[in-house]
Amino acid sequence: MARGRKINSNGQKSKQLLLEKAVELFAEKGYHATKISDIVKSADVTQPTFYLYFKSKESLYNDLNTRFQQGFNEIMRNDHAEVEKGLEGFIEILEQKLYLLFLYIMENPKLTKIGFFESKQSTSVKCQLTQQFIELVYRHDCERVFQLQNIDIKIIADSLVGSFERLILTNLLEQKSKPCELARNLVHVFFLLKEPHMRENLANCHI
Repeated sequence: MARGRKINSNGQKSKQLLLEKAVELFAEKGYHATKISDIVKSADVTQPTFYLYFKSKESLYNDLNTRFQQGFNEIMRNDHAEVEKGLEGFIEILEQKLYLLFLYIMENPKLTKIGFFESKQSTSVKCQLTQQFIELVYRHDCERVFQLQNIDIKIIADSLVGSFERLILTNLLEQKSKPCELARNLVHVFFLLKEPHMRENLANCHI
């Protein structure tokens, strides 16, 4: 076993410090240009301490990606109130979740650069986000509304994720818009502009 600090409260602080410094270095220099020696030097710990918590640079990188994805999953899976069925409930909860996702990214810009844009895992994160948006449609019993509009739910969800990604780069990280503004505008463009027709079809579903 590699020599290093014992796993206790001070050791956990060392692990957290390694993660924080690694995020900064990976975001600044990229994965391949960042060395373990750079990370331990920045964290002011010994190399054996690094190996007490991580098998390799790759395992640390994967840990960061997992943490990023867990943040997204927690937002998408948590419903703090009872789910309101129908289009209005769907639009309301979607805007709320988009706001929380934008807020999470604004609070973790360097981790976002790794987990949502640069890592190999970023593709699966976006695919999972697409699937989670689709699940929201079904959770609110809105699938027939989209079907009657001849709207492919998968295409809408993919487009939503694509627009979400673009707004992160062009507005959020550039601090041109606030998370609440981006969430509201994104929902408006994708759903509220179509809402009168959707409402009509929703009513016809019950005839």
